[in-house]
Amino acid sequence: MTKTSTQWLRYAAFAGLAVLPAAHAQVDAEVTALTNPNGGSVNLGLGYVSKDNGRFGQYNGLNEKGGYGILDFNWANRDDSTGTWMRAWGRNIGYDSRELQWEHNRQGDWGYFINYNQIPRYSPYTINTGVQGIGTANLNIPYPAATSPKSDVQLKTERDILTLGASKNFGAGWDVQVRFRNEEKDGARIFGRGTTGGTGGFEFTPDPIHYKTNIIEATVGYSGAQFQMTGGYYGTWFTNENMALRINNQPGGPTGLGTGAGAFTPIGLPPGNESHQFFVSGGYSFTPTTRATFKLASQRQRQDEAFILPTAIGVNRSSLGGRVDTTQAQLGLTMRPMAGLSLLANLRYDDRNDKTPVVDYFPTVVTGTATGVNEPRSVKTTAGKLEASYALPMGFRVIGGLDYEEKKRNTSDIRVVSFREKTDETTWRVELRRSLSETVNGSVQYASSRRRGSDWVTTTQVTAAGPPPVIGIGSNLVDPLHLADRDRDKVRLMLDWAATEAFSMQFAYDDARDDYNDRNLGPRKGKQQLFSVDANYQFTPEWQGFAYGSWSDLRADQVTCVAASGVGVCPNTAASPIWESSFRNKGDAFGLGARGKFAANFDFNASLNFTKDRGEFNQSPLAVPNPIGTPLPNIEYNRTTLNLNGKYALMKNAGIRVQYIYDRFKTDDFTWTQWVYTDGTRVLQNQTQTVHFIGVSGYYEFR
Repeated sequence: MTKTSTQWLRYAAFAGLAVLPAAHAQVDAEVTALTNPNGGSVNLGLGYVSKDNGRFGQYNGLNEKGGYGILDFNWANRDDSTGTWMRAWGRNIGYDSRELQWEHNRQGDWGYFINYNQIPRYSPYTINTGVQGIGTANLNIPYPAATSPKSDVQLKTERDILTLGASKNFGAGWDVQVRFRNEEKDGARIFGRGTTGGTGGFEFTPDPIHYKTNIIEATVGYSGAQFQMTGGYYGTWFTNENMALRINNQPGGPTGLGTGAGAFTPIGLPPGNESHQFFVSGGYSFTPTTRATFKLASQRQRQDEAFILPTAIGVNRSSLGGRVDTTQAQLGLTMRPMAGLSLLANLRYDDRNDKTPVVDYFPTVVTGTATGVNEPRSVKTTAGKLEASYALPMGFRVIGGLDYEEKKRNTSDIRVVSFREKTDETTWRVELRRSLSETVNGSVQYASSRRRGSDWVTTTQVTAAGPPPVIGIGSNLVDPLHLADRDRDKVRLMLDWAATEAFSMQFAYDDARDDYNDRNLGPRKGKQQLFSVDANYQFTPEWQGFAYGSWSDLRADQVTCVAASGVGVCPNTAASPIWESSFRNKGDAFGLGARGKFAANFDFNASLNFTKDRGEFNQSPLAVPNPIGTPLPNIEYNRTTLNLNGKYALMKNAGIRVQYIYDRFKTDDFTWTQWVYTDGTRVLQNQTQTVHFIGVSGYYEFR
C-alpha cells in the first residue's frame, strides 16, 4: 500500500465515524492480545450527542440527541503446549453498529469462528407524511392531501449479519475452508408510484424492506512446490418476504388510483433468486522464472418466483423462468527470459448467456417504444493483456503494455436508444519507474486508449399496434456513453520523497482527456484531473504529525436533442431545441493531525478534516427563437470534522479515555426543496447540521 493510499484511508475513517471511541479501544485491545495472549481488556463508558441529525449518525446509529453506552471488550487465551487460541471480542456494543466475534483455532491445523454484525443506515431525510403502514406491504394513503393529518417519519434499514466459518489443514499441502453467512435486512426506503388518468403526479409509497440473503462458500486448496490450486463452490439465495406492495386510497385521491381497475396496485417487489458458481484457479511454476496461472468458473443464476397476478396479464406463464449462465476462463503466463527482463501475458473470456424465455407479456397493449416482449441481455467479453518490463541502469525500470477488450451484445427488435452490437477498446501504455533510491522514488506513466465498434443499429419504434405490430424507423442520433467511440489519453505521475529521516512527502497526479467523435449528438469531451499530496513529520520521538490535501476535477460535455422526427432529424426549434451541458464535479479534501504523549501515561491524538464536493450542470439550449427551460443550479456539499482523543493511565493497566467530535455538514441541494407528492407528503432536509459528540469511558486490562 502506498502512502497516498493511506491518505484516502484516513479520510474514509473520518467520514464514516462508525466506531468513534471503540476504534482506539479495539486497536489497543488487539495489541494487548498479541503481547499478552492470556488476558484481555474492557472499555466502558457513556457518550452524548448534542442534537438530532441525519448525517453524523447515518451509519453508526448516533442520529438522535441523547446518551449512548460505550462498551468494547477483548479476551484471549493461549495454550502454549498445543498452540491453541481462544478469543472473544466486541466493539460498539452500545451503538446500532455493534459487532461481536468468538473464535477458536490451533495454529496451522484447524479453526472456527462465529461473528455477528449489525449495520444500520438511517435516511438523511425526514418524511412529513400521512401515509399509514410504512414498513409493511399494505399502505393506506389518506385524502384530501391538504387536510389529512401528517407527522414526521425517519426511514431506516438495518442489516443483521451472522457468519460462521471453519477451516482445516490436512497436511501435505491440502486445506479446506467453509463459510456460511445469513443476512437479514429490514426497514423502509423512499419509493413512489405514478398516478394515472393524466394527473401526472406521484404518490408516496415507501418500499418495505424485508430481505433475507444466505451465502455459502466452500473451498479446497492445495499448495505444493510447483503447483498451487484453489477450487470450490459459491452459492447465494435471496428471499423477499414481501412479494408485492398493496395500496389503498381513501376517497378524494387522484383519478385512477386505489384498488380499482387500472390502479397501480399491487406493485411487484424484488423477487427471490439464487445463484450457484463452481470455480477453480491456480498456478504452476515450470521453472523458477516461468509461471502459468489459470481460472475457470461456471455460474447459473435463476429467478423463477411466482407472479403475484399470474392470470391478469393474459399470458400462460406462472413465473419469468429467468436464467443466466455465465462461463469464465482466464490464462496467464509470466517469465523472466533474461536478467532484467520480465514478460507477462493474460487472456480472459467471459460469456454471460441470458436464457430467459422471450414472451409477449402484454399482447393487448402496444406502445411506440414496446411490444410487450421481454429483452434478454447477453454479453460476451474477450480481453487480453501483454506487458514487458526491463531494468535500466541507476535503478530505473521501463514498462510497456498493450491491453485489448471486446464486448459483443445481443440485439432486439425494438430499441429506443442508439445501439451497436460490438465495441472494442485497445490501450497501449508505457511507464518509467525508479524505486531503488533512498530519498526519491517515483513513476510516470502514459496510456492511450481507442474505443470503436460495429455499425450503429438503427433505432426502431412501433408505428402501428397490429397484430402483428408494425415496426418503423425511429431517431438514431444520440450515443450512449458506454458505447460511443472514444479516444482517451491519460498521464499519471507519482513521487515519494523522503527529505530527511523525520520528514516525507508523497505526490500523485492523474490527468485523463476523452474525445468522443464521429456523431453529431451525445458525449463530446471529457476530462479528469486528480492531484494529491500527503506529508508526515516526526517532531520528536514522542510526537508526529500528518497533513494531506487532494483536488479532483471531472468534466463531461454533451449535446442532446429534446425531440426528433421519425427519420432522425433534430428540429432545434423553440419547442424542441438542442440542449448542451457541461457537467463538472469538483472535489476537495484537506486534513491535518498529530499524535503523541504529553507524559508517559497521557496519550493524545487530534485530526481536523474538511471535504467539499460541488456539482455543476451548466445546461442551456442552443440559440433558437424563444429558448425554453431553466438550467439546473449547482449543488455543493461541505463537511468539517474535528476529532480529539485522549487516553490517561491511572495505573499500569487501567485508566480513562475521552473523545470529542465536532461535525458540521452543509449543503444547498435543492432536489427535494419544492417537491410535494400528490398525497401531500414532503421530503425535508436540514441543510446545515452541526453536532457535538463527547465520550468518556474507563478501560481495564487484565491477565
